[in-house]
Amino acid sequence: MSLNFLDFEQPIAELEAKIDSLTAVSQHDEKIDINIDEEVARLREKSLELTRKIFSDLGAWQVAQLARHPLRPYTLDYINRVFTDFQELAGDRAYADDKAIVGGIARLDRSSGDDHWSSKRT
Repeated sequence: MSLNFLDFEQPIAELEAKIDSLTAVSQHDEKIDINIDEEVARLREKSLELTRKIFSDLGAWQVAQLARHPLRPYTLDYINRVFTDFQELAGDRAYADDKAIVGGIARLDRSSGDDHWSSKRT
């Protein structure tokens, strides 16, 4: 089982592996008589259809698995991409630190806040 795919996504993973292997073969050997590009296009379309089918009928546990996926971005990933100079605030009145809660102060750079937010009277 691939680490990037959950158990219910395995049919998609198998198709993607076939696509990758066919693409690798076509890049290494240009003398192949069969048209691999058509087969790759057909498999990609089949992968898209299978993805739509699987994700249109997810159960509650499968949704929870997706929400807890190890490769899913964390809050700090978003904060570091949007803000600069982020300073995390930590601790509470008992001097404890809860790793599940992230809060802090950051700078959101704008080119010019005055022209964007000002309202002019006519």
